[in-house]
Amino acid sequence: MKKYASLLFLALLLNGCDDGDLVVDTIDFSDPSITAATCNTTTNNIIYKLKKQESLLIQLPPNSLTNDATEPGKPKTFDINNTDIRVVYRAYNGLIGVNNICGAIPPTTPAVTEEWQATAGKIVDVITAAVTDNTDGSSTITGYNHNIFFQNITFLKPAGPQVEAEYSFGLFKTTYNAPNTVFQTVVRQCPTSKQLFNFTPSSALTIDSIDPKLLENVVTPSNQPKTGLIGSSTNKVLLRTYNGTSLTQDYFCATPLPTTPTVNEIWTADNGVQNVSGIIEVSTTLVGSTYFHKIVLKGVKLTRTNSSFKLPTIYNYGILEVSATP
Repeated sequence: MKKYASLLFLALLLNGCDDGDLVVDTIDFSDPSITAATCNTTTNNIIYKLKKQESLLIQLPPNSLTNDATEPGKPKTFDINNTDIRVVYRAYNGLIGVNNICGAIPPTTPAVTEEWQATAGKIVDVITAAVTDNTDGSSTITGYNHNIFFQNITFLKPAGPQVEAEYSFGLFKTTYNAPNTVFQTVVRQCPTSKQLFNFTPSSALTIDSIDPKLLENVVTPSNQPKTGLIGSSTNKVLLRTYNGTSLTQDYFCATPLPTTPTVNEIWTADNGVQNVSGIIEVSTTLVGSTYFHKIVLKGVKLTRTNSSFKLPTIYNYGILEVSATP
């Protein structure tokens, strides 16, 4: 027994004298070169920052970091419960990499020499859309910026609890697939609801309750289109994205609407302002026994809760063909 006790003491002594051990007083990941990353971009439930011999990890329930901007002064908050909502700091006795955090079988070295578990506090997430402006006047949401910080967080250190009133984790960006707004050239209209629609296998742009005057079978003079304003009831413009790629023409005019594909997102066009934005223009020509209504949208911004993006300043919605004979 004395022999085993001596060996254990020697092992502890050697470990304590290891030149790779890191003595930690405070957590500091404020260097701009230290960026936040995730182990799984689908769920984003483990987010981490790495330094040479340190890691700072956040665990959240899967898909908690939503792709939608928060209202000013109303961030998303998560109460740390040390089960599925956790904050953990670790120090190691050697250099670490991604595999130490995300590996299916994490390497045995370097070893953790110190761990701080957060036992209380809040994780606060302020979300803004990352928007790129394009030369045609449109804009594209390329992702969402999550400015994450902790409020009143209590770390249980080996030396005892330590409370931080506010501590910044930093910026984490989630990926986002912007809606597809490039559609076919042919617009269709439902015979009963009169809804106009244009679509791809995964998205659709519709105009509901369109003003009948815009679609009168009357040829318009050159450069003198019929005009109307987008509204919340008449001329309501909606962009929907769908789960999967199975959207077909038969979906739109069915009563009731099919249960599949399911809607993923709904974007609503802002109401129009005369001579400024949200304008619908229809130019009508007659070829043989068919009227061709060319529909153009101008200055359209689409909004979903607190996020928005713009269509091209002049957006060709498509052409509706109507037979001149009953």
